[in-house]
Amino acid sequence: MNGKVLVSGVSIILVVGVAIGVVVVVNKKDSSDPELAAHQKNLKSICQVTENPQLCHDTLNSVKPANSSDPTAYFAAAVAASAKSVIGALNMSDRLTIEHGDKNPGVHMALDDCKDLMEFALDSLEASANLVRDNHIQAIHDQIPDFRNWLSAVISYQQSCTEGFDSDTKGEDQVKELLKTESLDQMEKLTGMTLDIVTSMTHILQTFDLKMDLNPASRRLLDVNELDNEGLPTWFSISDRKLLSKTNNGGNPPPNVVVAKDGSGKFKTVKEAIDSYPKDFKERYIIYVKAGVYDEYITIPKKSINILMYGDGPTKTIVTGHKNFVDGVKTMQTATFANVANGFIAKSMAFENTAGPEKHQAVAFRNQGDMTAFFDCAMHGYQDTLYVQTNRQFYRNCEISGTVDFIFGASPTLIQNSKIVIRKPGPNQFNTVTADGTKQRSMATGIVLQNCEIVAESALQPVRFEFKSYLGRPWKEYSKTVVMESNIGDLIQPEGWSVWDGTQFLDTLYYAEYANTGPGADVSKRVNWKGYHPNINSNEAAQFTAGQFLRAGPTGKADDWLKATGIPYTIGFTKA
Repeated sequence: MNGKVLVSGVSIILVVGVAIGVVVVVNKKDSSDPELAAHQKNLKSICQVTENPQLCHDTLNSVKPANSSDPTAYFAAAVAASAKSVIGALNMSDRLTIEHGDKNPGVHMALDDCKDLMEFALDSLEASANLVRDNHIQAIHDQIPDFRNWLSAVISYQQSCTEGFDSDTKGEDQVKELLKTESLDQMEKLTGMTLDIVTSMTHILQTFDLKMDLNPASRRLLDVNELDNEGLPTWFSISDRKLLSKTNNGGNPPPNVVVAKDGSGKFKTVKEAIDSYPKDFKERYIIYVKAGVYDEYITIPKKSINILMYGDGPTKTIVTGHKNFVDGVKTMQTATFANVANGFIAKSMAFENTAGPEKHQAVAFRNQGDMTAFFDCAMHGYQDTLYVQTNRQFYRNCEISGTVDFIFGASPTLIQNSKIVIRKPGPNQFNTVTADGTKQRSMATGIVLQNCEIVAESALQPVRFEFKSYLGRPWKEYSKTVVMESNIGDLIQPEGWSVWDGTQFLDTLYYAEYANTGPGADVSKRVNWKGYHPNINSNEAAQFTAGQFLRAGPTGKADDWLKATGIPYTIGFTKA
């Protein structure tokens, strides 16, 4: 593991070093030097947008580009500092595993998760570093949505690592505090600083003497060369064009492999099909899973990008499991099905965790892949059913059921035209549909429910007023959840939203509702928190439609990657 960490660190340091170019130690320059004066001016304009200006100044003051008018080096240096902190956390996790892992199975499991998460964080930072290295400042500016997404993911990974330790268990709590104090806290601060800078990039660049278009959205509206004569982005691969054509004609594309429990396919298990993913495969890998109940635990690894998996319908093709927290499994590892690969698409399947409400955290589906999409799928469970852990995710025509925090995580997630089913909880429990984990102000994350139906399952319906049900509760400081254009059932409490712990996060969270209908949509008796916004206007609500909330790629459009999935979607509002 230590050798692996070293390679990852050197890779990012080299990438960032190229972007920075020639650097000099500032304090060796005379204070009257005009380059130094320009550098100090730039530092001030950059650091004043961060929550910790002193940390920013200390981090960026040690190096200066040969040309102080070039902002690229400042972005590169911030990314390098974040990467260094992640490498430190990875090494610290490895050291603590050696020192404490054999003494406590829970500690060992949590630290193993942390090491995996830090590797994913390095992947996100490497993507950020590559963006800075390979592009001029205009292109970097145009890909702000990608940059913000990757950095937000790093903070999400740090948070998942921290949450993996049980604070009520003495041995785990001690190791958690060591890891936080020695590395994770610094990782969070530096990545948050970098994210603040990127989020304010347009404002920062206005202080530099650069000739560039700081309003790329208006420029793209006039760029007719982005689409070909079929109305598709020019960068679509041949395989995606074929897939899109087949899907739009109402069918499913021919699979690369077929899974069938009765032996009529190439494989009998879903895992075998995923393991068959060819090395260095460049196109969409298509897996057809025939009707059946598949009792297995599955993880799609990060190398297996662009898998399309489809079944015979969410009532026929079912992947099931029952791992849970009460039985000693960490929340991340309770997932029946986990995806950590980019570009994953699932259609016409169900994923479930049958542990029940008494077993607490029990994930049916955990997803951290970027630009992933789900259509006509079901995620059934109780507490923590759908873990939208990191990166951009889209769900359409799905059914998601559960009890406590059953849609949770820290990612940009849009759930559109879907049924949200609240189930009967255990004794003395209550229901919360969402628990968003946005931890820092600038994170490009949040959970959006658009044109959804929020209802009670049949078992809850006759006793729905005996259990309190809410739209969500704030898991972290800047929890962000928007419910819009949805039909809300009468089981939702008049106050709408629940607290996490006393008055924690109520001023900093962002909860909003827009154009909802149904007996549970009346906002007249909603909570009076500073962070709650009833009846936001259409301009504010538009920020959470697919076109703005899920932007990605060189063109900065959500349309491009959503169109490539072949899944129906609405780019703006679903209702006039």
